[in-house]
Amino acid sequence: MNSMLLMNLLLARRSEGAILERPELRLIILIVVLLWVISRCVRIVPQASVQIIERLGAYKSTWQTGIHFKVPFIERVKSAVSMKEQVADFEPQAVITKDNVTMQIDTVVFYQVTDPVLYTYGIERPILAIENLSATTLRNIIGDLELDETLTSRDLINGKMRIILDEATDPWGIKVNRVELKNILPPKEIRNAMEKQMKAEREKREMVRMAEAEKESKVRVAEGEKQAQILQAEGEAEAMLTVARAKMESLNLIKSVEADHALIALRSLDALEKVADGKATKLIIPSEIQNLTSLISAGKIAAETKENGES
Repeated sequence: MNSMLLMNLLLARRSEGAILERPELRLIILIVVLLWVISRCVRIVPQASVQIIERLGAYKSTWQTGIHFKVPFIERVKSAVSMKEQVADFEPQAVITKDNVTMQIDTVVFYQVTDPVLYTYGIERPILAIENLSATTLRNIIGDLELDETLTSRDLINGKMRIILDEATDPWGIKVNRVELKNILPPKEIRNAMEKQMKAEREKREMVRMAEAEKESKVRVAEGEKQAQILQAEGEAEAMLTVARAKMESLNLIKSVEADHALIALRSLDALEKVADGKATKLIIPSEIQNLTSLISAGKIAAETKENGES
């Protein structure tokens, strides 16, 4: 085993010596090494990103979008920082309300790096710092609110957290644009009680809607009956008005033809004949018709007497 290893070492040294003895091979190796070093020193910074450059361990400059060249073995890229707006979704945090109800709340923070130098050198692990800061801020805000206020004051909580986080992260070169409460999870017992309350509220609203619908139906039926009665009364009034107009026109016609008293009396007898059809038990005969009847009866008696004398 040792003899085989010794032979491999001797062969490797002979090959190295052969390479060093050939200048063209040494030149090729040198060119390859130079190309590799140059490729490592040329950097292209993409859009919406910057790179922090250090020289001998100290901050040198900030590279913006484009192509750049760094001095080999002296300068190095400390970090690449994205200038786009970013989202940090944090795990649910246990918080306690003012009325001693423990719940789980998870938050989402929308932030953007405004100063890459402060972001790089201002704090170690800035995202972890934002997460811990948001957790403590959320506990402080929820501790001043009761359960019902917490469930109905999302906008208030979001606004307070955004202001506090933005002020706290400003020395780190970070701007907090928006904070949102993603989920609010009360204990199971409270969720069950809330569901029962919501169910009772829905049933109450349904009963109110049914009562209002029944009331509206009755009102509409009453309005329909009222309109029907009004139309019926209007129809009867119109009919009476039409009859009155017809009677008035007939009287005017009688006046226009200058009918005498005898003709009117005869017309009255015709009307009396229609009235006395056997259905009425009492008849009221005008005095004019009674006189006419007496006249007719007297004339009839006189005619009969005259016929008896002649015979």
